[in-house]
Amino acid sequence: MSKTQRIAEKKRKTNETDINVKINLDGTGEHSIKTGNGMLDHLLAQIARHGLMDLNIQASGDIEVGYHHLVEDIAITLGQTINEAISDGQGITRMGHTYVPLDEALVLTVVDCGGRGYACVESPLTDSDLGGLPSDLIRHFMEAFAIEAKINLHLKVISGINNHHIAEASFKSLARSLKIAVSFDPRAGNAIASTKGTINA
Repeated sequence: MSKTQRIAEKKRKTNETDINVKINLDGTGEHSIKTGNGMLDHLLAQIARHGLMDLNIQASGDIEVGYHHLVEDIAITLGQTINEAISDGQGITRMGHTYVPLDEALVLTVVDCGGRGYACVESPLTDSDLGGLPSDLIRHFMEAFAIEAKINLHLKVISGINNHHIAEASFKSLARSLKIAVSFDPRAGNAIASTKGTINA
C-alpha cells in the first residue's frame, strides 16, 4: 500500500475462485473489469467511474454452480483492498452519503469508514433484468464488502420498479458515498476523524 497515492492490491485464490483486485483511491475512474458476468462488470464499473477510483478486477470462478462464490469472493477481496488503501485514515472525511436517482429508482447510501464492518441493505430487487445475476447476490455483495472493508454501510432503495435501474443506482450511490468518505478534509490535516485517535482498533 502506498500512503502517498493510496494504492493497494489483493489476490485471493481458492478452489472456487481466483480474484485479483487493484485500486487507486485517488484515481480518475479508469477501470478494467472482467468477471465472467456482464452485469456484474457493469455494476463494478460504477464504483470506479462514480467513485473516481482507478479499479482493476480480474476474476474467474466455478460459475457452473452459480455466481455465489464469484460475487462473494470479489466483494471480500475488493473490501480488503479498499481497507488497505484507506490505511490509518489520516485526514479523511470518514463519512459520506449520497442520493442517486436513475429514472424511477432512487437510492440512498450512507457509509462510515470507521473500522467497524456492518451492513444494512433494504432493496426490493427481484431476479428479472439482471443479466443472469441473482438479485440476492447484490445484497450479499454489499454485506460482504462492508464487513471486509470495515465500513458501516446503510443502503436504502427509496423507490424503484426496474431491477437494472435499482441495482445500478445502488452501486452509483455506494461509489459516490465512498468518494466523499475517503476524500481528504482540508481542515483535518493529518488528524484521524475519531475521538479514539484510530479507525483501526
